[in-house]
Amino acid sequence: MKIAVMGYSGAGKSTLARTLGEHYGLPVLHFDRVHWAPGWQERDRAEAHRLVHEFMEQPEWVIDGNYTKFEYERRLVEADEIVILSLPRIVCFARAWKRYFQYRGRNRADMGEGCEEKMDLEFMWWILWKQRVGYKGNEYRRVVKQYPEKTVVLKSQRDIDRYLEGLSC
Repeated sequence: MKIAVMGYSGAGKSTLARTLGEHYGLPVLHFDRVHWAPGWQERDRAEAHRLVHEFMEQPEWVIDGNYTKFEYERRLVEADEIVILSLPRIVCFARAWKRYFQYRGRNRADMGEGCEEKMDLEFMWWILWKQRVGYKGNEYRRVVKQYPEKTVVLKSQRDIDRYLEGLSC
């Protein structure tokens, strides 16, 4: 099984991907670990592409993240299921804020090494406004339209809970 988990920042992509990986016994790739090198520096693009390409050569996987520069169309085509987390912006903001206080000054397991949890004005603006206008919302709609038979859109924690309850063994 191959599962692509996409969605807005703070919606719970990493948590859901980790849960799916544990449930099905699948390897999980968090794109934030690929994209970010220590100190919040962008990883060399060729190296990042190599890491993603090698991971996707496995027969089964869960991939967490949107990053269209990393095997995006291949990921959508190969995925048996595409899960889009489209929670309200205020919920995403609250979750990111909670995460900040939980991990402040530390590195999350789904983030690149040496990238301590942070919350700054730029990230707040991203969560509350910038990621919601233009490309990303249109892209999610395109994915749903192009892959309706394998795309699931979850819009609330209740939707996520129901989705998890319905997982096969």
